[in-house]
Amino acid sequence: MIALVTGAAGFIGSHLAEQLVADGASVVGLDCFTDYYARDLKEANLAALRRRADFRFVESTIQAADWPALLAGVTHVFHLAAQAGIRGSWGRDFRVYTAHNIDATQVLLEACRDAPLQRFVHASSSSVYGDGARLPLREDAPLQPVSPYGATKLAAEQLCRIYHGTYGLPTVSLRYFTVYGPRQRPDMAFHRFLAALRDGSPVTLYGDGAQTRDFTYVGDAVRATIAAGHRGAPGEVYNIGGGSRVSLTDALAEMARCTGRTATVRREAGGKGDMRDTWADTSRARRDLGYAPSVTLEQGITAEYAWLSATGS
Repeated sequence: MIALVTGAAGFIGSHLAEQLVADGASVVGLDCFTDYYARDLKEANLAALRRRADFRFVESTIQAADWPALLAGVTHVFHLAAQAGIRGSWGRDFRVYTAHNIDATQVLLEACRDAPLQRFVHASSSSVYGDGARLPLREDAPLQPVSPYGATKLAAEQLCRIYHGTYGLPTVSLRYFTVYGPRQRPDMAFHRFLAALRDGSPVTLYGDGAQTRDFTYVGDAVRATIAAGHRGAPGEVYNIGGGSRVSLTDALAEMARCTGRTATVRREAGGKGDMRDTWADTSRARRDLGYAPSVTLEQGITAEYAWLSATGS
């Protein structure tokens, strides 16, 4: 495999690039270091990869990249680059989301449309579902996102479907469900909760805490992504969940138990665009990709807390 990974300096992208290299692939990583969070955290994600002879890093936006040169010899594209975050997608900043999530995806698909790729794997999100569908969420459920971020991820999915149908590009989209673990973005709930427990600070909990999420450990998400590169059905969409659907209140209690710390909770109003509940039906991924999450919530929380404690992130 000769793989190109967009968003290679990010949370999931850096783990994916490391696992691909460990599996014997040659990897080209692309990232433009958006200012959504600090560059030094992303540089730390890349540190081990930069020492590998079978990894090459290119700093560029997707729109400005030299795609004929970058795609030469590439067999697989893993498209993880995106502007993340639900709260930031409202108002004037929406143009940042359209640029990074929709425009960039179209540019990349156009660049790849005639390339002899074995797979084009696109990282989507459970945010495409919204609150109208019945749980557990199936891939054929109505898609009614409740945030501008979710709308851009759905648009990117649709672009992948269009390029598969029109040009035969072997696209596969993965709907990740609340991925957590070492290197998680600092704005995400588990990172914030665990850092507060570590530092003895109050934990800010948005909403009533009864909202539920299907938490997915990053290692499981990476294994599913690589499996999609090998076995994903072109044109298909897959849910990637962790099988650990719990409320935020219960997740925080589990973190307190795993860390031996006591949480002081400060409550704030829920944010616009936050889904009430997520829970993935992963039967399609199990059938086609052989996907089965293997990391328990306790194991994953322990791993993320160890990383936070070691790095001071």
